[in-house]
Amino acid sequence: MLSITSTLSIPEDELTEEFLRSSGPGGQHVNKTATAVRLRFDAANSPSLRAPVRDRLLKLAGARATPHGEILIEVHEFRSQKMNREEARKRLTELLRRAARPPKRRTKTKPTKASKERRIAGKKTRSQTKKTRKAPGRDFE
Repeated sequence: MLSITSTLSIPEDELTEEFLRSSGPGGQHVNKTATAVRLRFDAANSPSLRAPVRDRLLKLAGARATPHGEILIEVHEFRSQKMNREEARKRLTELLRRAARPPKRRTKTKPTKASKERRIAGKKTRSQTKKTRKAPGRDFE
């Protein structure tokens, strides 16, 4: 069981792990062992997620989400399979935590009287500057 928040947890059977050969330095060790991990979570069909959380999760996942609603997380940072596995689960947990938190509602605000006056004064100053650039004696107003 992958515990996300006090109200949200993902059962192990909803996660699929695949181990791959990692690239990069490491000599013969890299060629012989599958230390990289690809964690797959089917968010679109998960019974553990409520609809608003699922929608936010798929939006937050971005390129990590497939068109079918699966989230793929690949980690090949460490030389140890165990550490890569833990890092992949940590990344998924963090993504789910961010999706579980509802966004703050925007409170509408109005501009203050002083800010309106400053805006108008700035426009008048700019207008005056442009008027002084005109060629003398050529008033088209």
